[in-house]
Amino acid sequence: MAVAHTQVVDSLDQHVRELVRAEGVDPQRDAGIVRRIAEGVVRAHDERSLTGAVAALADPDGTVGELVARVSGFGPLQPLLDDPGVEEVWINDPNRVFVARQGRHELTNVMLTAAQVEELVERMLKASGRRLDRTTPFVDAMLPQGHRLHVVLDGITRGFSAVNIRKFSLRAARLGDLVELGSLHAPAAAFLEASVRAGLNIVVAGATQAGKTTVLNTLAAAIPGGDRVISCEEVFELRFAHPDWVPMQTRQAGLEGTGEIRLRDLVKESLRMRPSRIIVGEVRAEEALDLLLALNAGLPGLATLHANSAREALLKLCTLPLLAGENISARFVVPTVAMCVDLVVHLGIDERGVRRVQEIVAVPGRTENDVIETSTVFERVGGELRRGTGLPPRPERFARLGLDVQRILGQEG
Repeated sequence: MAVAHTQVVDSLDQHVRELVRAEGVDPQRDAGIVRRIAEGVVRAHDERSLTGAVAALADPDGTVGELVARVSGFGPLQPLLDDPGVEEVWINDPNRVFVARQGRHELTNVMLTAAQVEELVERMLKASGRRLDRTTPFVDAMLPQGHRLHVVLDGITRGFSAVNIRKFSLRAARLGDLVELGSLHAPAAAFLEASVRAGLNIVVAGATQAGKTTVLNTLAAAIPGGDRVISCEEVFELRFAHPDWVPMQTRQAGLEGTGEIRLRDLVKESLRMRPSRIIVGEVRAEEALDLLLALNAGLPGLATLHANSAREALLKLCTLPLLAGENISARFVVPTVAMCVDLVVHLGIDERGVRRVQEIVAVPGRTENDVIETSTVFERVGGELRRGTGLPPRPERFARLGLDVQRILGQEG
């Protein structure tokens, strides 16, 4: 019975694809039109089944959804991508498809073939303009729905192509939403919003999947509407509303090996675009130097990086610029980091998969024996985010906007 159903759906699939091609429809961008075509094909099949010419469909609506997933979506993976509880999907091999729900891994019952995986990856990359081949065996790309795709080609991995799809889920658009989700409490949210408005430089740190991009989005949403924002990312992930915002992303080299645009190229270019604020999606390497130089010139900024604590984040920011060249020394970098970074927001994810702000640390701008001084503004103690003894630097910036930071920090209770 299952084989007969598959054969019927395969036949309908072929018919839908023929009509899509005939109408010149882009199935990735015009999913609504593909659904209309699929509904027409299924309706015609049902009418024919009344005469006994073809077998009746047990679930016509379900068949329409399956056809749309095949033609316009991503086939057997589409139900996982449509499931709001799924945070990430990855393929270890065609027979082992995993998902993450609330930070925990689950093996699904989805079974693919190597040909299906290859066809899915090709379809995913088609809309992104990025390529995957022997000379470029890794790829980062953004899917039309905003999901982030990462693929490692067979040959680098053993016997299969490894695929990761990190779903874009806008659960928090503003800092107040993080309070409702339990990621931080109201006084900390008010303090961070005031800090963004005052133009403090903020680094968001944490492990993979700790929610760094989400927090970065909420911080960016607090930027005053009169500021001009330029963002630099490897692939577009930031989603926030702002009237004067230019997002930029990196670009792979072409087939000739030319045309590559690195993240540090974007940071440098952003300074020529009259920015009031700069945002770097994730600092990984030598672009840290270009970011520091921009911040050192008085340009307020936001960024994320991988680190296990606020202290480690500062240490990493002191190390990454050294990758830019032999003429860059720690004697220059350490005091520059101390003077440029104002706050570090460290995120964590617990054993239940709950993401929370673990600490908010202020950087007063002083160093001693090449160690950057810090003071704790908020820290999580016994599962609760509590007020520390630290105060943010640059109080004059708060005062200029009429913000009483002492009163804001005193709201805890």
